[in-house]
Amino acid sequence: MKSMPYGYISPGQYDYTACMRRGQNIAGYPVGIIYIEDVWYPYIPGNVVNGYTFSFPVRLMPVKGLSAKALFDREDFVEDAIISACQRLEAEGVRAISGACGFFGNYQDVVSEVTSVPTALSSLVQLNWIAPLLKSDEKIGVLTADKSSFSTALLDSCGISKNISRRLVVYGMEDSDQFSCVIRNFGSFNVAAACQELVDTAQRMVSENDGIAAILLECSDMPPFAAEVQQAVGLPVWDFTTLINWLYLAAVRKPYGGVI
Repeated sequence: MKSMPYGYISPGQYDYTACMRRGQNIAGYPVGIIYIEDVWYPYIPGNVVNGYTFSFPVRLMPVKGLSAKALFDREDFVEDAIISACQRLEAEGVRAISGACGFFGNYQDVVSEVTSVPTALSSLVQLNWIAPLLKSDEKIGVLTADKSSFSTALLDSCGISKNISRRLVVYGMEDSDQFSCVIRNFGSFNVAAACQELVDTAQRMVSENDGIAAILLECSDMPPFAAEVQQAVGLPVWDFTTLINWLYLAAVRKPYGGVI
């Protein structure tokens, strides 16, 4: 795909020639996000697919026919379906692509080879950035929606080195009463209870494992509770929103103005 010109149009700026690629019928979405089409649970503010989560427009794109089970089980059609969704986002003019499930990371290595814009499908890609910020003997705690699906292959696809993989402490939420709605699809959850389950699990993870110095939330449904987790454990917390904001800041550079 031919590269798109970069540039920021300031209010009142009209002295430029506007152009658009043929077939692109919308504009102004710097980041595109693919999501699982066949799920059933609430998307509260802070969730990656809730429009109020970000201060900038994001273009959401379903992966056709995809369920959480098919993604976790890596069914045969999933790779092509994800690539197709990413290509649709590129055609619509996005500058960067992310995902709305950490387990899209199983396809990070494949998809980044075929997209023409920066693509970070999983929050887990941040592990390689977090580790150098810590002491070499410190650990990173990871909270995941489903620990049974958290695999070495997933980390390998996200480019996570073996040295960093050995420093991870992974706890899952699959057996929780309320938060597990995101993988069990029962259509509703008590928000306060789901938040407390995540907080309790984070506190247990830190208390049971010496040396955890940072936390990464794998699941795109966890950011609504990131602040409560951080307050409870007193550690830096990364998640999908830190990833997507990082992508946005790289894709949309605005000229500085002010007084000197």
